[in-house]
Amino acid sequence: MSGVKVDIWSDVVCPWCAIGRARFEAALADFPHRDDVEVRWHSFELDPSAPREYPEPLAEHLAAKYGVSVEQAHGMHAHMTEQAAADGLEFHFERARSGNTFDAHRLLHLAVDSTAGGSLKLQDRLKERLFRAYLTDGEPIGDPDALVRVAAEIGIDPDAARAVLESDRYADEVRADELQARRYGISGVPFFVIDEKYGVSGAQPAAALREVLDTAWAEANPLTLLSPTGARPDDGEACADGSCAI
Repeated sequence: MSGVKVDIWSDVVCPWCAIGRARFEAALADFPHRDDVEVRWHSFELDPSAPREYPEPLAEHLAAKYGVSVEQAHGMHAHMTEQAAADGLEFHFERARSGNTFDAHRLLHLAVDSTAGGSLKLQDRLKERLFRAYLTDGEPIGDPDALVRVAAEIGIDPDAARAVLESDRYADEVRADELQARRYGISGVPFFVIDEKYGVSGAQPAAALREVLDTAWAEANPLTLLSPTGARPDDGEACADGSCAI
């Protein structure tokens, strides 16, 4: 049987991306072929020009960026927090220390590099931990020391992580991901690409994501109808459409 490949573009400071991951995990949990699903995370920077850390609180930064009041920004955060809670996530925007995510994306490429002992499962664990670091714990997402500490928590060698951040390793891989996103026409995240054929934009409900997985699996593993020797496929009696031929 053929498996299903899922490529996901997202940013680690994107709350909808964290919710999208939770919903995708819920879809996978109910999918009978989950062990045959390969998931790979790809880089997408919502703000490539961001400084390593913004000096002002997140609500003030968003208010200035979108032309709303600080009170309205807090209201947006409260609504987002409610959305996250419904999917089992705990957001604390009052702690968030936003900044440039380029280095975080480079570590996600380190996490999947097999030559460095990485794997797709390790990458997924780091992705989840980075979401939690920013959205729940208030870690400065652009700070190298914080990134090394977070990576070490899920089993990445801290010396290897620091060596990456002190060099330009995986910069080309991040840019390649972002180039592919532009080629696909991705302008917002999360964005799911299934078997390089189906694109799903946004944090869709788990049921919708499960439906896409079912479709992809059926197309990758079509059922072949067999008949006994000398018989035609329609020779066998059967019941259909609520009635039986007698």
